[in-house]
Amino acid sequence: MSTQSFIARPTAGTGYSGIHVQLDGVPSNHLPLLLAAYQYKFGRDIEAMAQHLIDDIGVGWDELGTDLLDGAPPTLVAALTGGEHWPSRTLDHLITPDGSPPVRMTVTATTADELGMPWGYILHPQGIEVISMAHTGAGPLVAWDTDPSTPFSDHPAHWPAITTRRTPNTSRTARPAAGAAPTGPRTAARR
Repeated sequence: MSTQSFIARPTAGTGYSGIHVQLDGVPSNHLPLLLAAYQYKFGRDIEAMAQHLIDDIGVGWDELGTDLLDGAPPTLVAALTGGEHWPSRTLDHLITPDGSPPVRMTVTATTADELGMPWGYILHPQGIEVISMAHTGAGPLVAWDTDPSTPFSDHPAHWPAITTRRTPNTSRTARPAAGAAPTGPRTAARR
């Protein structure tokens, strides 16, 4: 799927800053990869994960791949991918009309709406805030200890905005399995 999204870290106040992801931006694809990456590949180190996903990237991500599942149990990898493997790919292959080098596709709270990205994932210390651009306001949190094989819904109605705004250093309770699909097992979908 070509559903665009972004991965970001919170900034002062209620904002965020992150990087564009071109493909497969729906919660059923990104949340399992991000949760498993945090729990296994990055050893629960949110800063190392944010450094890799947001800071160390030039232009942006084309897609997130199964390399984010490094260190995860083989049974979990098989459950999430159906046994398929593909690498994360960056958008370094872009060519601009005037031949100049492409610029980093930074996404902020201001530009996300302008860019028309339907989904955003903000990496908080308590969990992943899922933002559906169909709603205004902060999104619900999925706790970092949520099972990556949880069946997450891709319908924006399952990811309602939180109407109260947070202030810096105000914590809120992480909600495990927010947006979980009501029924049925998760099946890996691949283009």
